[in-house]
Amino acid sequence: MVTHDADRTNESLRASALESARPRPQLVRESFLLLDGEWGFAHDDADRGLAERWFDGRALGGSILVPFPPESPASGVGETGFHPVVWYRRSLTGAQLAEVGHAAGERAVLHFGAVDYRASVWIDGQLVGCHEGGHTPFALDITDALDPTTDEHAIVVRAEDDPHDLSQPRGKQDWEEHPHAIWYHRTTGIWQSVWLESVARQHITGLNWTSELTAGTVTLDLTLSRDDRANARVRIAHEGRELAAATVQTTGTRATLTVALDGQSNGQNYEGLLWRPGQPTLLDAWIELDDGERTDAVASYLGLRSVSWSDGALLLNDRPVTLRSVLSQGYWPESHLAAPSPDALRREAELIAELGFNSVRVHQKVEDDRFLYWADRLGLLVWGEMAATYTFDERAVQRTTAEWTAAVLRDRAHPSIVTWVPLNESWGVQHIASRADQRAFAEGLYQLTKALDPTRPVISNDGWELGTSDLWTMHDYEADGEALADRYDIDDAELRAYISGIGPAGRRVRLPGTSDDGQPIMLTEFGGVKWAADASPDDSWGYSEAAGAEDYTRMLASILGAVQSGTRGFRGRARGLSGWCWTQLTDTMQERNGLLTETREPKLPIEIIRSLIQGTEIA
Repeated sequence: MVTHDADRTNESLRASALESARPRPQLVRESFLLLDGEWGFAHDDADRGLAERWFDGRALGGSILVPFPPESPASGVGETGFHPVVWYRRSLTGAQLAEVGHAAGERAVLHFGAVDYRASVWIDGQLVGCHEGGHTPFALDITDALDPTTDEHAIVVRAEDDPHDLSQPRGKQDWEEHPHAIWYHRTTGIWQSVWLESVARQHITGLNWTSELTAGTVTLDLTLSRDDRANARVRIAHEGRELAAATVQTTGTRATLTVALDGQSNGQNYEGLLWRPGQPTLLDAWIELDDGERTDAVASYLGLRSVSWSDGALLLNDRPVTLRSVLSQGYWPESHLAAPSPDALRREAELIAELGFNSVRVHQKVEDDRFLYWADRLGLLVWGEMAATYTFDERAVQRTTAEWTAAVLRDRAHPSIVTWVPLNESWGVQHIASRADQRAFAEGLYQLTKALDPTRPVISNDGWELGTSDLWTMHDYEADGEALADRYDIDDAELRAYISGIGPAGRRVRLPGTSDDGQPIMLTEFGGVKWAADASPDDSWGYSEAAGAEDYTRMLASILGAVQSGTRGFRGRARGLSGWCWTQLTDTMQERNGLLTETREPKLPIEIIRSLIQGTEIA
């Protein structure tokens, strides 16, 4: 689309970028049409839709509210049984194409935030593309498939999600018919937003920001739709003051621009623009791609910060930081893995901060990047984690590798993400301690992650049986505070001796052949105390249980106090732990061990929980 007034467009894009309802908040265009809402819907348990050509745009008989999975009440379907194939249909009118600014010579691009697990998409009966991977986005150029003889077009989606295929990355989605233990209802089909953009033929398809704090520079890597020559220009500003600008001529489908930021070479002042908890400074950015005929203009943002480790400490901007993290399942009773609304994602991030945490581990889920946007805005540190398979074979290796690659590439520009977790508790690599192929896979995922993003630490297999890893992490659900203190309220040398042997789960923390080079040590799952003020279902559980509100407060204080005492820097103590992660943020289905209920109501007054989390006196 032609840009006539660059300043007006940039300000408009900046405003759009700050709208929490926008998907893909780090790459925002004026051209935008959200396609969430009512779609036609049908289960296809007999898998006859392809043979019967359901993709020709016919009515499907049922309806669903996108982007909520059909297993969830919010979808209007609420079918939780085994349904391996589902179909969706909705109309796209000429008026809607005009609304998104589509014009001759431009391309209409259809975006899907996430479809679990394998998706095929047709426009007016023509297959326009397929995608595999239930947690990662994809986009399809649908321009050439739009039938020029009609003013109403049919978008049809077929989603295939075999509930029994344990080689699919599925995370906490149950393969049994009903939820059991730590697994929940499945998520099938579309579960994140669908939207349409109209773009120039030559346009930006992806971007990544990296910063070099010691040099005072920012590097922007662009991915482009075509290899046509164009001029790429970037401007970076803070609170209306331009900090830097640069232009480069593109010669392929990738372009890189490195710019020096005004004032960042001044050692006395450069920390003022750095991103960190308590001061989550974000810089505005605008990128324009001009091929001489049309300009593609997008708005973005970035945070200046570095993450590293040294001498047992995790370093943020080269300063030690102690993680007070909480494990979040990212699951809602009414909408399951999908958030009930964009505002719910914002409120989730706000609640985590209000409870006194500075970090969150979104467990077994690649979270909607609108949550990461709010983490960026609020200064909340995030662990990026992959959903697990539950078997080890060639398909599991291929699928995990492909989907994890896409997840890292999608999210690596977010300043809030401070570590990557490709594997958890040896799920999918159950015999990693004795099988060379499973250990090689874990090592490969670690090295792959470092190749895609060398700027962050990687935890190779969170919880136990770690091979090459930038952090040593343990899971320990001991409920006795004195026993926990005996294990963790010890000095760094004693703790490092402990992690060289059998850990609290009866498994080795470090695999043989690993080298302890002073990596930070963290307790990354603990707590899990069950208590509910109302009656709990018979199948509800926690790792331990409190008898009432007073006992719940006592248990939290005892468990948290023991771990906090073993944390380096806590009240001046020189101990070994550099962080921890409490299980968990909310009750989730049969798991009643959250600090909050399923509906996000605190089980204790927030000020009491915050005092316990931060280790301060309860007012």
